[in-house]
Amino acid sequence: MTIPRLVIAAPSSGAGKTTIATGLMAAFRTRGLQVSPHKVGPDYIDPGYHALATGRPGRNLDPVMVGEDLVGPLFAHGAAGADLAIVEGVMGLFDGRGSTEVGSTAHVAHLLEAPVVLVVDASSQSRSVAALVHGFTSYDEDLLLAGVILNRVASDRHEKVLREALAGLLPVLGVLRRDADVATPSRHLGLVPTAERTPEAVATVERLGRVVAQACDLDALHRIACAANDLDATPWVPPAPDSFDLTVRPVVALAGGAAFTFAYAETAECLAAAGADVVVVDPLRDEALPEGTAAVVLPGGFPEVYTEQLTANRGFLASLRSHLAGRRTTYAECAGLLVLCHSLDRVEMVGHFDARAAMTPRLTLGYRTVVAHSDTLVAKEGTVLVGHEFHRTVVEPRAGHRPAWQLEDGSVEGFTTSDDVVASYVHLHPASVPSLSRNILARARRPLAVA
Repeated sequence: MTIPRLVIAAPSSGAGKTTIATGLMAAFRTRGLQVSPHKVGPDYIDPGYHALATGRPGRNLDPVMVGEDLVGPLFAHGAAGADLAIVEGVMGLFDGRGSTEVGSTAHVAHLLEAPVVLVVDASSQSRSVAALVHGFTSYDEDLLLAGVILNRVASDRHEKVLREALAGLLPVLGVLRRDADVATPSRHLGLVPTAERTPEAVATVERLGRVVAQACDLDALHRIACAANDLDATPWVPPAPDSFDLTVRPVVALAGGAAFTFAYAETAECLAAAGADVVVVDPLRDEALPEGTAAVVLPGGFPEVYTEQLTANRGFLASLRSHLAGRRTTYAECAGLLVLCHSLDRVEMVGHFDARAAMTPRLTLGYRTVVAHSDTLVAKEGTVLVGHEFHRTVVEPRAGHRPAWQLEDGSVEGFTTSDDVVASYVHLHPASVPSLSRNILARARRPLAVA
């Protein structure tokens, strides 16, 4: 499969990968190319900016959560019909899970056989940039480092010194000056999602495209992308059910809007392939669940920022309570868990679980290997999965009398009620858990239980 592609990496976090990657996506789209956007790792916010820049869904590539074998197929699925794919890396180029390279930008670049462009923050260095870049080129000689983009360069003189230092090492493919205007606002979990700042986010992305187009050699970058080898990968196909009449499609309400932005593009695709009529609902604005809702999926996001608006929308919360009282299928991750608790920062929520959630200064971030504590709509008891946590809240108690998961340290986490409702902090990638969408639809097709 021929897919011109580039991986945008950096020596460390904070170098400007998102600025450069998003700007390149927008710049190439302005040139008339169909650009497929991708992000290494479980990030939910950067793909929103990528989607604005390209007009296509931002997609994640995460070998830790989905396994090495699915990275190529998921990439090929997302890039189908595109002229160019741009993959934004995560953290430093070689930073993976724990002390390993697994899940790193370099790991994904190897799996995709993709050339890598290194974004270097030059704000506090001059000739030392050569030692830094030399270290990255020599650390993994099998990795194709194709060039450097220098970010936060102070002046023409600074640029001249940097270029002279790098001569003979790697081509300099772009130079961006220090510019506060290209920054994007952030808060306790990183960048502010695009859903919360449109149309401002649209203007930001357009500005990034103009700045990057002026600062980078787009022709050279495109030539590098087109020189990538053919990728031996068959596009991933969302898993379809083994049976059922797909002409009858139960309504599955998928929460979205500003408070529920942490969902993978493949979530809706998997539900639709399993037989759902997927309807995106906004708990901040919609007065009730869609008529005939048979299942609800509540992904992650920022309900802690919108507690007043959530509770003010009494009709929607009452509709969700009624859905749960009827023992209708509900799957919730992180933000969804918070909303199903009794309260969030002492503000009343749905109250399906006798638990209270609150903000905390501590960031919980990382992959989690979990074991299904019992048979649920996610998986059979004993099934081992890899998920991810990303939050600054705590829930007390941490688990119900029927926990969702057992963690590696033997502790338990999450809540289930019978086999119809599962809620926990753990985010799962739907492509790695094909049973989830199938089970949601199998239960959605059952007759309505009597409350």
